[in-house]
Amino acid sequence: MSSLDPSAGFPLSFPDVDDLSLERLEARRSAKWTTYPADVLPAFVAEMDFPLAPAIREVLHHAIERSDTGYPSPEPLGEAFAGFAAERYDWRVEPGNVRAVADVMTGVSELLAGLSVPGDQVVVSPPIYPPFFSVTSGLGRRVVEAPLARSEDGFELDLDALEQRFALGARVYLLSHPHNPTGRSFRRAELEGLASLAVRYGVLVISDEIHAPLTLPGARHLPFLSLGGEACECGVAIVGASKAWNIAGLKCALIVTASPRMEARLAAALSSHLRYHVGHLGVLASLAAFERGTPWLDSVLAYLDANRGLLGTLLAEHLPGVVYLPPEAGYLAWLDCRALELGDDPAAVFLERGRVALSPGPGFGTQGLGFARLNFATSSMLLTEAVMRMTAATRDSRDVQTR
Repeated sequence: MSSLDPSAGFPLSFPDVDDLSLERLEARRSAKWTTYPADVLPAFVAEMDFPLAPAIREVLHHAIERSDTGYPSPEPLGEAFAGFAAERYDWRVEPGNVRAVADVMTGVSELLAGLSVPGDQVVVSPPIYPPFFSVTSGLGRRVVEAPLARSEDGFELDLDALEQRFALGARVYLLSHPHNPTGRSFRRAELEGLASLAVRYGVLVISDEIHAPLTLPGARHLPFLSLGGEACECGVAIVGASKAWNIAGLKCALIVTASPRMEARLAAALSSHLRYHVGHLGVLASLAAFERGTPWLDSVLAYLDANRGLLGTLLAEHLPGVVYLPPEAGYLAWLDCRALELGDDPAAVFLERGRVALSPGPGFGTQGLGFARLNFATSSMLLTEAVMRMTAATRDSRDVQTR
C-alpha cells in the first residue's frame, strides 16, 4: 500500500509510514510496547504508532533545551481550543469556560465527586470504555446500564432505555461521543433527545469527546454543547488533544461548560488546584496541536481511513466470520467474533494462540461477550500482520477442538 505524501503534513522524518518497523516501535517504553512479552504484537491500548507531529516535536525539544519543565500555565488553552473548535466543528466556545485537567478519567472522577454523592445512580451505555465502570463504582456511585441499541445503521443511543433509567432517579449520564469502542458519532436527533431527557429529569450529562478530532472522512462530529439550549444547561464536555495527537502520556485534557448555571456549579465543586495536576509539557504540546497541528492530523486521518478499509478487506478475506462495522471516528475496531466460537473472550485466544493482543470485549460490559477491540493506528503492514496472527489463532483453535 502506498504511503502518504510527506508534503501533506505527515512527519518528514518518516518519508514512508510503512517503514515503521517492530524494532523501531519496540524501543518505546509506553504501555503499548511494555505490557506484553516481545513476541506479542500489541493492538489493544489506544496509542498510535505514528511519529509525533512536527509542531509538537519542535515545541517539546525547545522546552527541554530551555530546561522549561516547571509547573503548568494552562490559561492559553482556552483561546487555543476555542479556535480549533470553531474551525473544526463550527462550535463557539467561550475561552473562560475552559479548565485544564490531567486526563479524561480524572475529569470524570472530579466531576462525579463534586456534582454527585455516594449512592447516586450513574448511567452508562455499554459496550463502553471499561474505566466508566471502575471509576464510577470506585467513588461509591452505582452504575446503571442503558445499552446502545442496534439498527440497520449500526449502534445508536436507546432513548427509551435512557428515559427509564433517568426516571428511576439517575443523577448522571456518562456519554462517550464519539463512542468507545464502537466508533459511532451520534446524530443530532439522538443528542437532542438526550438533552431533553436530561433536563426533564435533572440529570447531569458528562460528554467524553476525546476522540472527536479523529472523526474520519464521511462522518461529522457534533459536539454535545454545540446544540445550545438544553444541552448547555445539563451538559459538561471533556475534550483534548491526547488521542488525536498521541500525547496521552503528557497529561492534559480540558473541561468545557457552555452556560452560566453550569459554570457556577463547576466553580463551586471543583478545586482550583486541579490545574497543577496537568503536565506542563502536555500544555505546550496541546497548544501546538490546536494551533499548528491540523495539517498533520488531516494526514493521519487519511491514513486511518485507508487502514479502516484495509481492515475490512483483510477480515472479509481471512476471517469472514467476524462482523466488523467500520468506525466513523477513531482508530478502534469493535469486532464481533461470536461466529468464530472462541468463547466469551476471543482476545484471550488471539493472544495465546496468535501472539497478538487485542482488548478483551467482556471488559466493556456484558454486551462485549464474544467481542474484541482492535487498534488499527499502525502501519498497513503491521495491521496486516495482526489479522494474519488472528487467523492463525482461529486455525489453531479449530485444531485443538478436533483432537
